Amino acid sequence: MTLPAQNLLAEEASPYLRQHSGNPVHWRAWSPAALAEARTLDRPILLSVGYAACHWCHVMAHESFEKDDVAAVMNRLFVNIKVDREERPDIDQIYMAALSSMGEQGGWPLTMFLTPDGKPFWGGTYFPREARYGRPGFIQVMEAVDKAWRDKRPSLNQSADGLITHVEARLAGAHAKGVLDRDTLATLANGIDGMIDRELGGLRGAPKFPNAPFMQTLWLSWLRDGATSHRDAVLASLERMLAGGIYDHVGGGLSRYSTDAEWLVPHFEKMLYDNAQSIRLCNWAYAASGNDLFRIRIEETIDWLLREMCVEGGAFAASLDADSDGEEGLFYTWGREEIEATFGNESALFFKYFTLSAPHGWEGRPILHQTAAQQMQSVADRDLLVPLKEKLLAARKERVRPGRDGKVLTDWNGLMIAAMAETGRFFNRADWIEAAEIAFAHIANAAQDNRLPHSMLGAKKLFPALSSDYAAMTNAAIALFEATGNSKYVDRAGQFAEQLDVWHQDDEKTGYYLTASDSTDVPIRIRGDVDEAIPSATGQIIEALVRLSSITGDLELQERAWKIAEHAAGRAAHQTYGQAGIINACVLMLEPLKLVIVDNPKNPSLVPVANRNPDPRRVDIVVAIGTEMNRPTLPGGILPPTDRPGAWLCTGQVCLPVVREVGDLERLLRRQ
Repeated sequence: MTLPAQNLLAEEASPYLRQHSGNPVHWRAWSPAALAEARTLDRPILLSVGYAACHWCHVMAHESFEKDDVAAVMNRLFVNIKVDREERPDIDQIYMAALSSMGEQGGWPLTMFLTPDGKPFWGGTYFPREARYGRPGFIQVMEAVDKAWRDKRPSLNQSADGLITHVEARLAGAHAKGVLDRDTLATLANGIDGMIDRELGGLRGAPKFPNAPFMQTLWLSWLRDGATSHRDAVLASLERMLAGGIYDHVGGGLSRYSTDAEWLVPHFEKMLYDNAQSIRLCNWAYAASGNDLFRIRIEETIDWLLREMCVEGGAFAASLDADSDGEEGLFYTWGREEIEATFGNESALFFKYFTLSAPHGWEGRPILHQTAAQQMQSVADRDLLVPLKEKLLAARKERVRPGRDGKVLTDWNGLMIAAMAETGRFFNRADWIEAAEIAFAHIANAAQDNRLPHSMLGAKKLFPALSSDYAAMTNAAIALFEATGNSKYVDRAGQFAEQLDVWHQDDEKTGYYLTASDSTDVPIRIRGDVDEAIPSATGQIIEALVRLSSITGDLELQERAWKIAEHAAGRAAHQTYGQAGIINACVLMLEPLKLVIVDNPKNPSLVPVANRNPDPRRVDIVVAIGTEMNRPTLPGGILPPTDRPGAWLCTGQVCLPVVREVGDLERLLRRQ
């Protein structure tokens, strides 16, 4: 079959694909029909993968995809397929792994050349239209690929076969199950600790990413083993990051990463997942340190989320673009004269707390950030800063806004829902918990035939869900149960886990594939073991099953989770740093903590202690005094008495003696 000789992206559900619907390129979305067209024409595929907030994706689009002469070459030589990596992380991971296996540096836009049956034989990332930056021009690249395809097709096919086999072994293969060993976390945490930049925070060098899975490894090491240097590395990294230009000091929220080692110059896109994880890390950091900086940043980030990222129905949009009005960072940067015009006589007060910097190589306006001293002072003087920030925010509203990718991604929303439920408990913010419940309901109610969508844009829904979607929503449901006590969320979590088994479990019942069993357009069903900016699908699945089995007391589910964790650990042993999410989840599997609290719902004394001592290893179950029905069981099937307040902390199948005093529970949770 052949598709119409035209661009076919106008009706897609992805804003990123729609951004390219006006290109003269005959783009197709990734689909069985597009792959069949390549086979029918016996023509190689030019695969371009990106996302809506990606600056260099926009650059390549403006330079090449919007130009008639470039499009003419693309249309003549290739079947051109455009993929939104956020809609299809399964496709992105396969071809990014192929590029890495070629010895090339990964990134987006990802530009890959495939055989007509979808096997990669060459690729790169951004290619300029004309040769520069030491890179060949894009037309030159395409013509060279075409010549190689015509002249050396047998050898290219052989290389493609070998490459796809290598990628399949790496992303979908099985290894002998590993031993769930306490030392694995300590070894990984010590290795990460050795890479920490002690002066600037984060990992040494540039660019600098928040790397939440690594930060969680260090945090778990401190919680479990008392490694205070690992706790301090996380606290210092967060402090430096939140002072830098990577943080939006006017409107709240974190950008994707900084291009330098000082956290100063970001790529200005704001992603939902980064901010979900930063909220959670800041919550733990505030609980451990009492530093009001973390509380303030949580409040500012959630304010931004509710102000700018809510879509109709109450779920959260995927991202904000790096660019506005054709320039990266234009919306977020300031000239000194603009600040002075906005504040007049108050300008000196503003510059007491903030600094503008335009470092070498940065071509835009100066970037707003804080020195360490300014950040400390701004926390102390927060009441003075609030009206200053409101003025600047009002001035910024007059600018051309960055584009918003309004699609709702189920797994990213699951991360944010869990973060808001957890912080809502800690700060006693019922409004945050309510917002999380609304977002959860929007996504859960979008299911068809009990199956979640992976992505939604208005009425358009992309099915089927990925394993990461079911895992993230299971964890979100459990977080909402902890925050509300409503058992309907436990029921929902169980339903999501069932769907995960039906559509994603492997034949040996040792793990799960990222894509569903009825997905017909993937060259490989990968497992989803590798962390990206968020923990891997496998890591999230293990966490979800451990937490669900802890809450329900389901020993069969716990045994299944143990088996899955063992096999995941066996695979992770071959790529430890890339699979920290699995190691972190195995820590929960080894020593799952369960806290059952009986308390007075109208005047609780023990519940606030649990709320202000968050621990990612623990699930909390609150029971009202006098409850007879739906009491959770302690290990051994024992029902806790509900005649008076009490707290039972259990590790696996062993519980400590009941605690009834606030001070005793505080000491117990701090020590644990």
